[in-house]
Amino acid sequence: MKLLLASQSPRRKELLADLGFNFEVVKIDCEEILPEGIAIENAAAYLSKLKADAFRSLQNDEVLLTADTVVAIDSQILGKPKDDTDAKNMLRQLSGTTHQVYTGITIQTLDKVFTETDVADVEFDEISDDEIDFYIKNYKPFDKAGSYGVQEWAGMAKIKKLSGSFYTIMGLPTHLVYKILKEI
Repeated sequence: MKLLLASQSPRRKELLADLGFNFEVVKIDCEEILPEGIAIENAAAYLSKLKADAFRSLQNDEVLLTADTVVAIDSQILGKPKDDTDAKNMLRQLSGTTHQVYTGITIQTLDKVFTETDVADVEFDEISDDEIDFYIKNYKPFDKAGSYGVQEWAGMAKIKKLSGSFYTIMGLPTHLVYKILKEI
């Protein structure tokens, strides 16, 4: 079987390689728009399935992996920040609170589709405006849902408590991916 990873995320590439899988990175052009009223807990899985559906037809020996991560707080989804101001607002919102990180995956073969979501709770310490400015200036978190990476300074310095998989927060629930790929 030939594994195809439809993600440009360096973190997902690293995690999949660290799991011991050989894979090819493929690109999918897909507008990631959530339907009105979708439940937050279904959003990441919906987007991963949307990406999988946008891919060309699979060959008999191919397996496609897509993923999407959603950060949510107080019934609101925090996407990727558009600019510095957006990132600052998101990090201020997360400061001193607990939020959820949902990562949805879709693994698809010619005749099977597996879509699952994993969730983790993340408790942040207070983050000052100076710390937020430092983080944004030095780490440029514009490609990350919620404006932070768990593996970067914000995660190392400000996460007080995690409940769930660290790798789900990083963008790929490796335990689910491994289990499904092993079954295939």
